[in-house]
Amino acid sequence: MSKTMRLVAALGTGVMLSLPWLGFPGWILFIAWIPLLALDAFYATLAGKVKSIHFWAYSFLSFLVWNALTTWWIVHATAVGAFLAIVVNSLLMSLIAWLAHLLRRNSTGSVGYIGWVVLWLTFEFFHFHWDIEWPWLTLGNGFANNIKLVQWYEYTGVLGGSLWILIVNILLFLTISRMLVYQSLRSSLLSLFVVLLLLVAPVIWSHTIYNHIQDKGDARTVLLVQPNVDPYSESFDDGSVNDKLLKFIRLTESGMHMDVDYIIGPETVFEQNWDEEQLETYPAIQHLRLLTHGKNNRALIIGASTYNLYPAGTRKSPTARDSRDGSYSFDRYNTALFLQSQGEVQTYHKSILVSGVEKMPFSRYLRFLDRLIIDLGGTTGSLGVQDEPENFKAGNGDLIAPVICYESVFGGYLSRFVQKGAGFITIITNDGWWKNTPGYRQHFAFSRLRAIETRRYIARSANTGISGIIDLRGEILVSTPWWTEAVEKSEIRLNDKLTFYVIYGDYLGRISMFMSGLLVFYLISVTLRKGKKNPH
Repeated sequence: MSKTMRLVAALGTGVMLSLPWLGFPGWILFIAWIPLLALDAFYATLAGKVKSIHFWAYSFLSFLVWNALTTWWIVHATAVGAFLAIVVNSLLMSLIAWLAHLLRRNSTGSVGYIGWVVLWLTFEFFHFHWDIEWPWLTLGNGFANNIKLVQWYEYTGVLGGSLWILIVNILLFLTISRMLVYQSLRSSLLSLFVVLLLLVAPVIWSHTIYNHIQDKGDARTVLLVQPNVDPYSESFDDGSVNDKLLKFIRLTESGMHMDVDYIIGPETVFEQNWDEEQLETYPAIQHLRLLTHGKNNRALIIGASTYNLYPAGTRKSPTARDSRDGSYSFDRYNTALFLQSQGEVQTYHKSILVSGVEKMPFSRYLRFLDRLIIDLGGTTGSLGVQDEPENFKAGNGDLIAPVICYESVFGGYLSRFVQKGAGFITIITNDGWWKNTPGYRQHFAFSRLRAIETRRYIARSANTGISGIIDLRGEILVSTPWWTEAVEKSEIRLNDKLTFYVIYGDYLGRISMFMSGLLVFYLISVTLRKGKKNPH
């Protein structure tokens, strides 16, 4: 393989991996890895002659192209953050590929290819749980706009899609490789049949599930409000806050009908920081509560920035910061508020925070860097979180999952709301930071996968769009245009059944992590044995 061909192969994988995130069909992913696997095979045959670092370099190029083409829009919020997200994630991906390549060099049979699968799934699983979570490019997300192919995500989550993609790519590559070395026609046809079966069987299963889903839960009417406030030009003085309040009230009243049960507004509509112990004293809260009058148990869910105070000498949270004079400490939150005509205001604090924007990664070790957190909307420093997700409880007994922005990318996290009885899911977000780029479209599409995994309706309110209603099949029932004021009324249905995925979570990731540990131990032992045989 010439140097030019190696370069084309690396770029080819990077471009093909990017396409589903840019609006192209997800089936492209079934061939996207083949050029990189060809590079892996080429350098594996040169073991002992060419160092494995050469393969790492080409894999890094592939993943750099993938990350850059799909997530460049982060630059609109922070150029430094975009650079770090793209380069660091590409580096992590290439290290996983390099580790899989080392297994290929130091093993026989299928061990190396098993390594490709389980190491990658472990990487994706890890990206859901460590301190710089970034599961945006989980391979299974590539089917977000092809929901009829992956209805079985209710059993596997998106990691099932990643597993499907990797297995098909590897088997297809091996089949093509054998055909190129003139393997017998019968053997080639058998290999092609296996690949075809692995492609078709999950699709048939998915369509069968799609056509047999029962959607007969109790109906509720939801009003989505999209105020379309430009996050780059808004200010936070009292006059601006009052203008936003009046705008939200005007839009809500324009779409209000007697049958509306829930009004959903977007993330951080009010960002002047409200004291959670004094919420009832704020005039804005009193005006918002009036919107819930007119029907029993009508409720409003909306985003705000809030804080809690800890007097000196009292127990405080790990994220709390001290005041300048040391007389008190405080936590700031990205909060969802739940209001009804009567009763206390319920609060939920966003608990999966965006690294570099809402939190400093590894802050327990790097607290001195909190001041460097990027300011996106008047709140700086690492925000506070809550220990466990909690549903809002309406007066009629409905339990509603209040998911905020980035949290909607984490299927396992949303499942915890559903385990606690959520009948439907609300997502409140502000995607205006990314401007008119693929970023907000990707974010909206991921919500379709959450609906499938949990079999819950999703009511999504985004400040600048896309707001919408997604049913439990992942179908979009209602959606709003980008960057316009909008109000949409639609019916949703509750569900109380738990999917296999909701009950067992990302079990594929846990299994892969265990297998990866065994494979890494195997690789280390093989390397040590080789070192003893060749001490020089």
